[in-house]
Amino acid sequence: MSNDQIPKSAMDRRMAEIIAPVIEDMGYELVRVRLMSGQTSTLQVMADKPAGGIEVDDCAHISNAISAVLDVEDPILDAYTLEVSSPGIDRPLTRLKDFDMFEGYEAKLETAELQGGRRRFKGVLAGIEGDEVLINVEEGTIGLHFDWLSDAKLVLTDDLIKEMLRQRKAAGTLNEDAFDEIETDQSQQED
Repeated sequence: MSNDQIPKSAMDRRMAEIIAPVIEDMGYELVRVRLMSGQTSTLQVMADKPAGGIEVDDCAHISNAISAVLDVEDPILDAYTLEVSSPGIDRPLTRLKDFDMFEGYEAKLETAELQGGRRRFKGVLAGIEGDEVLINVEEGTIGLHFDWLSDAKLVLTDDLIKEMLRQRKAAGTLNEDAFDEIETDQSQQED
């Protein structure tokens, strides 16, 4: 795996090298890996399907596969907890192709170093050009080198929610009956 994800800490990169091939063989994509230190370390793995719409069962399969590989490779010395999750609607943008895929949607980008006197940029993604991420900010369209980015994520907007629901419906992973069920349950609890 090349150096194509943010953030790029050595340990996160090493974990991505181990995990990415495992989940790619299963038909998933690695969105992000982060080793968070605390009283007990947590290895956060965010995965998705190429068409989107990863489910709880998918996360369980991925978790089992990753656990098996990590037991063999044993890259983390201390005890740790493994968390596998979906990216969510306001997902982090960690790969260059993400910026192309979500062109036209609002995002917040942060650079490691000051760029033109600032590190934070909020605007509408305008695709990619070479290794630059294009974003429409108040001043106009600017290009930020992918390698400069330290953090990037989509902003939760009505348009984004509608698009994600449309994709899930198209992929057949949206069960509208389940939504009605939840609403009914909640209204019964209020009585």
